[in-house]
Amino acid sequence: MDKDRVLIILAIIVSLFAPTEIVWTQSKTSKPPVKIDAKVGQPLVKFIELGSVKCIPCRQMQPVMASIEKKYAEQIKVVFYDVWKAEQQKYGDQYGIKLIPTQVFLDKDDKEFFRHEGFLPEGEIDKLLQKRGLKVRSGG
Repeated sequence: MDKDRVLIILAIIVSLFAPTEIVWTQSKTSKPPVKIDAKVGQPLVKFIELGSVKCIPCRQMQPVMASIEKKYAEQIKVVFYDVWKAEQQKYGDQYGIKLIPTQVFLDKDDKEFFRHEGFLPEGEIDKLLQKRGLKVRSGG
């Protein structure tokens, strides 16, 4: 194997297992967010996951999203878009994603307040949501 190929493979392996650091960013897109109807009132936060069921880090986010949805119940709306499917590619464009998985968090007015690229641990999401005033429901 040539040196460049070894370095690329090593970088991929390290990125898959390295801890992720949260970086607060402002939205880099001026496109309007997706409107999502809440079943029980309006959620305080919308957690949008842009990924694919064929992507390993994206699949690792699936149980995290399910747990977050259960813990915060009606306070949050969790949405997953498989941007590798033709009918859902438009969401990747709409949110201006560069890689998957990408998590986008919107406030109750559909304004983006946080974005992260890569796997995002559940504990970091909990910290983010609790800073926004969300409470873990009993039994969650």
